[in-house]
Amino acid sequence: MDGSSLDLNLLRTFLAVYRSGSFTGAAQLLGLSQPTVTTQMRTLERQAGRELFERLPRGVAPTAVADELAARVAAPLDELAAVAGPHPLPGGRAEPVHLAGPAEFLCTSLLPALAPLVAEGVRLRVATGLTDALLDELRAGRHDLVVATTRPRGRTLSAVPLADEEFVLVAAPLWAERLREPLATDGPAVLHSVPLITYAEDLPIARRYWRHVFGRRLSCPAAVTVPDLRGVLAAVTAGAGFAVLPRYLCAEQLASGVLVPLHEPEDPPINTAFLVQRLGRPENPDVTRVRDHLLHVARSW
Repeated sequence: MDGSSLDLNLLRTFLAVYRSGSFTGAAQLLGLSQPTVTTQMRTLERQAGRELFERLPRGVAPTAVADELAARVAAPLDELAAVAGPHPLPGGRAEPVHLAGPAEFLCTSLLPALAPLVAEGVRLRVATGLTDALLDELRAGRHDLVVATTRPRGRTLSAVPLADEEFVLVAAPLWAERLREPLATDGPAVLHSVPLITYAEDLPIARRYWRHVFGRRLSCPAAVTVPDLRGVLAAVTAGAGFAVLPRYLCAEQLASGVLVPLHEPEDPPINTAFLVQRLGRPENPDVTRVRDHLLHVARSW
């Protein structure tokens, strides 16, 4: 299929649908209405004489013909967008960079790391949330960069490893004095009578720690759930119970002794955070500045 004989506007819309995975997402990316995107794709399919997308209950899936067309037109369209450049705001300022990710990691690590760029004039708009929802919003054009706790699937997003977070089982000293020795000799069952503090009812971090370190399922329920790991940290530091936390979040408390690791396995569980963006060259050059700066700083973490 030869993309050179097709209308340029239709090809731009096609690429937006291909990368976002839906007509709605493409409409948001392009500033068009969804009916307009639908009409343009029907026109393009009629001109091509082939179906480009399989309509799904949620979004669309590209056909082999669409894969071939995207491979032909993506690079030239990205180059054309780069030449056209972003539309600066009055006064020559670039648009803000929309960055999203887990609240704790953004607030404790990323925002301090980006302070030099902000001082140089880069503007940020920061959102927080869970990975799956943020990635859907990224595909729809609501964010420029997302820090994801899992590598995204599919062909519409580009992801690079940003940082590894190590999980540590911690408690305040008053609990540690009572628990460390029995935990070492009798195993994790000794923790079942101790309040567990976590950020979600399904205990994702704690369950992973139990499975990886102890080789068994976690069976004790949460005593306190708070949807922010900084709240979990505060409660555990105050002596409410024990928790599994990312080491970066509690490193200061561990160093000062107000928190104590209950167990120090040779092979602690580690999770990789990814920096994710849509495919193609971003129109806003500050997106690339933020991305490259974060990747550079992350090497020293």
